Amino acid sequence: MIPIKGHAAGTMSDIPAKSKTEIDYLINNKVITGYPDQTFRPNNNVTREEAATMIGRAIGLNGTKRTTSFADVKASSFGSGYIQSAVEAGIITGYEDKTFRPTNKITRGEMAYLLTKAFKLKETSKVSFKDVIMTSNQGIVINQMVTGGLSNGYPDGTFKPTNNISREEFSLMVARGMNEDFRVSSEAKPLGVKYVNATSLNVRKGPDTSYAAIGYLKSGDKVTVYSIANNWAYITNGSLTGYVSATYLSDAPPVVQPPTDPQDPTPPVTGKHVITIDAGHGGKDPGSSGNGLVEKDITLAVSLKVQKKLEAAGIKVVMTRTGDTYPTLQQRINIGVNAKADTFVSIHANKFGSESANGTESYYNTKAALSPRAEASKQLATFIQKRLVKALGTTDRGVKTADYQVITYNPLPAALIELGFLSNKSDASKLGSDNYQNLAAQAIVDGIKDYYNWKDKQ
Repeated sequence: MIPIKGHAAGTMSDIPAKSKTEIDYLINNKVITGYPDQTFRPNNNVTREEAATMIGRAIGLNGTKRTTSFADVKASSFGSGYIQSAVEAGIITGYEDKTFRPTNKITRGEMAYLLTKAFKLKETSKVSFKDVIMTSNQGIVINQMVTGGLSNGYPDGTFKPTNNISREEFSLMVARGMNEDFRVSSEAKPLGVKYVNATSLNVRKGPDTSYAAIGYLKSGDKVTVYSIANNWAYITNGSLTGYVSATYLSDAPPVVQPPTDPQDPTPPVTGKHVITIDAGHGGKDPGSSGNGLVEKDITLAVSLKVQKKLEAAGIKVVMTRTGDTYPTLQQRINIGVNAKADTFVSIHANKFGSESANGTESYYNTKAALSPRAEASKQLATFIQKRLVKALGTTDRGVKTADYQVITYNPLPAALIELGFLSNKSDASKLGSDNYQNLAAQAIVDGIKDYYNWKDKQ
């Protein structure tokens, strides 16, 4: 608890030398006092009641003992007046069960909420800590407190928001809030500049694919990196600030390779063809995710490239989606049938619980095993599979049969392509790369051309 008996500055034997100026300042301003044995006990943890009392004294709140809004804070308690005044000032709140829990130890994260409100700290800057999600509510108040000069975290780049706060630490922060002369620099030192090497890279609110995307970056975009933890980088790009997968950041801008003549050229397709290209998932259905990538983004990026290349080859393309929308599986089939398409290709990316699973695989359906459609579907999947494995250098997982709806209940020859595993770092690094997405798209196009050349000879 807050000691009752006061002591003059300089009379307590255990005040750390590095903090003596700030603590003496608080003692002289009657914000804190020592214990009856003339000690300060700097390593003691601060309780919620003690924190409210220190802040109340620091900003001049009414500390007259009185009844509070909380059943567990007695009117006779030393901090009751400051607690009630802080509640009325909007600085502190209780718990959902309408208790204050005055003897609970206060954490560094909770302390940030109190100090930013007490000292009206609202400015933020490019502050980053490895153990804080800077875009979260707690991250924002920690940023405000650090930007305000009340703290600058630990030398190892952490803030330790769940740690209890000691009397020495809390005293330093309160003193800095009261007197700008004590404040510390909040200047964040960036780790450096990096460049995006993926076609499209989501910037997320937190360091995981479970956090919502708040923006995206394009291949070659330059970002300033402030921290990297668990392969997630905290970055800024103009006004955009958030987290991206560090897998898709490079020290230099990606080099755009000039097109080369294919070693295995595909003969031009003769005759008129109409093909449906289905970018798997979309909209409310993200599909699989892993290593910072989301399936619906990858399938759309590759599908749009396939569309462009096919149209350049004189093949009419019908897309099931060209943006972040979600056609149902039956709607995808209907789009192709209604457009009088002669072929259907659905593009996907894989995921497995073990990171070791990797490679490319293609599927067709044999619902009518002896039908011309089943044989055509098998040929389509086989031609595309061969081209993809060769172009991407991925493991050949083969051509298989499956009962996926878009290939099972589709009257058109249809194949479903799994480009690679988002859960595998090697596959994911390729699928997130604009260069490899172009290679995948060209391989799919070449496989489709191979199929049409085979089909036209039947």
